Amino acid sequence: MGEVILEPARETAIIHRTDVLVVGAGPGGLAAALAAARAGVEVCLVERFGCYGGNITVVGVEGFAWYRHEATVEAGGIGHEFEARAKAMGAAVPESQSLSYELDSEGFKLVADRLVEEAGVHGMLHRAFVAPVMEGNAIVGIVVESKAGREAILAKRVIDATGDADIAARAGAPVFKTPLEEVQAASVMFHIAGVDKTRFMEGVRADPQTYKDWSSGEWEVETDGKEDALFSPFLGKPFAQAIRDGLLPAELNTIGGTWGAVHDSGEMTYMNLVHLAGCDGVDPDSLTRFEVEGRRQAMQAIEVLRRYTPGCEGARLRNFGMSIGIRDSRKIDALYNMTEADVRNQARFEDSIGIYPEFIDGYGILIIPTTGRYMHIPYRAMLPKGVENLLVAGRAIGGDKVAHAATRNMACCAVAGQGAGVAAALSVRLGQPLHAVAIGDVQSELLRQGVRLH
Repeated sequence: MGEVILEPARETAIIHRTDVLVVGAGPGGLAAALAAARAGVEVCLVERFGCYGGNITVVGVEGFAWYRHEATVEAGGIGHEFEARAKAMGAAVPESQSLSYELDSEGFKLVADRLVEEAGVHGMLHRAFVAPVMEGNAIVGIVVESKAGREAILAKRVIDATGDADIAARAGAPVFKTPLEEVQAASVMFHIAGVDKTRFMEGVRADPQTYKDWSSGEWEVETDGKEDALFSPFLGKPFAQAIRDGLLPAELNTIGGTWGAVHDSGEMTYMNLVHLAGCDGVDPDSLTRFEVEGRRQAMQAIEVLRRYTPGCEGARLRNFGMSIGIRDSRKIDALYNMTEADVRNQARFEDSIGIYPEFIDGYGILIIPTTGRYMHIPYRAMLPKGVENLLVAGRAIGGDKVAHAATRNMACCAVAGQGAGVAAALSVRLGQPLHAVAIGDVQSELLRQGVRLH
């Protein structure tokens, strides 16, 4: 250990008490808070940024269900509601490669505000989790810090939706990380303006790209064959040409990927072109370095688009996401850790809290659910070992690498979040510990909330 300082003991004010406390308002946490409130308990939702929505709003990942095709089978529930409400509020447009709607990252802030208000959730933005409040091995609240200083929030049940298992790790639950040399790349998302939509789309139609084209540059992507001929809004050729011409250095063959929506206004959103290997999502020094590097690479990508892509000659940066996007960091060692076999072979579980289509995206695998295959998500994957009163929702649920390539996706995070929210609420209402909550009651409430379980 290096040098340390000694902090004096202090009293920390308790500013709020609630039945269910959800920490982190991304797709998993937002779904958890809404589900718990709709199940009839008091809910507090804590978020370190100034908006709800997480990856959708903070990072700028607008493709919520871009895997959806005619035969895709999904859970419904709150994840589907995100799309429906965004569409109704003018915050969504048809997605280019699927039968889904792309969520406007700015407009969804208003959608989430409305959902939180309607559900009666007590929202607390601009507060960062710093420590759990423990009684033995049971979590009974958290300490947060903000412009108001250090404060405590107490709760009967806590849902860790931080994405990085921050609460579980600091409460003493066993967690693990993918080795840094194997971790999925981080991304700095950005949006551009000044695109001539007509000319850009003419170029796309003249040379349509497919998922087979993802196996270019640095990557070889495994599919199961049925994906190879499907259209993908993929941009690879401009960057390969830029390397050949010396505009990009050869080591930046990681630049390339997908665009989202092109608007009549000349905006092109959800530019998923920057892929940063080796970023440690729970190390602030690493995050700092890759935020800066990601923005640098994004500007290089825009310059390449200007030179080599029809319709993008006048393109300019509109905005970056507020934060780098992390796909992979800590995961809990859960009562049940999902496996590659589960996500590839339509796993079935008696404690299913929802289903998710056979969509795997990560670690060099891309499988699109076009044939109606799906798996169950087990409640046990959200129960950390060693800590009472705590559930984990979102991408930090228990599972191996390939399982994570499925469950990390935002729509699956919403499925897990809704299940966690209902389980936490019923645990409070029925006076049952989380590990012993009656799964039949949880499933009945999820059905009432419009979730497909089996």
